Amino acid sequence: MADPVTVNPMVTDAVTQSNVKVVGEAPAIAISTLYQAMAHSTGILFENAVQAQQQQTSLAQAAVNQGIMQIYSLDTTAAAGATEKVAQTGVADNLTSLLTVLNAFSGGR
Repeated sequence: MADPVTVNPMVTDAVTQSNVKVVGEAPAIAISTLYQAMAHSTGILFENAVQAQQQQTSLAQAAVNQGIMQIYSLDTTAAAGATEKVAQTGVADNLTSLLTVLNAFSGGR
């Protein structure tokens, strides 16, 4: 059998300490990496939220602009006539007009 080789105890102690250091630091490094990834993801989340708000504001401004353009493009006389027609299209107004016509025909007898 081969003769056992003796290693200086200081060498084994140094190797053991470096292994313990790596194993001891692993959880701290892992959790710090996790925290860094979460912070990065949260930053992207807020960037996307700001971008969505900016797009909603642009859409709202475009909608208001279109509404104002429609208001200013209407002719006031045509608008008044259209409003009058809309106001006279009710069922009650139609029935009243029909009753007036029927009374006019039957009133001559």
